[in-house]
Amino acid sequence: MQNHPSYPVLSQLLAKYPATGGALFQVYNDLTLAQRWTEVEVLDLPACKRAAIKGQRPTPDTDRGPSICVVVPCSLSESISTSWLRAAFTSLDPLPSEIYVAITSEDTSTVYYKISQGVVKPPV
Repeated sequence: MQNHPSYPVLSQLLAKYPATGGALFQVYNDLTLAQRWTEVEVLDLPACKRAAIKGQRPTPDTDRGPSICVVVPCSLSESISTSWLRAAFTSLDPLPSEIYVAITSEDTSTVYYKISQGVVKPPV
């Protein structure tokens, strides 16, 4: 991992949160290399004992342009709760209306779940 080009960007938070380092490394590389996010920054979420990733996600709709999103990585083996999700939201400034939880597995699969605050009616 130390020889990977993304390591210098992540090294401080990988050392601070070693238990969640694998998920952070995997999701960061997926977003920057595979999904081609731009203006990516890594955020410290001490209340959740992990890092989050904020960046501009490219959209196929050229009229709208890229959208800014926040992703909180975790592994499939972790247990998360509503209080953990609340802590993730309140740790971010400005407070987003939604975040994505990226759940990683040992086979390098990553699934992204969109989480909104409160009860949100799905689009029709």
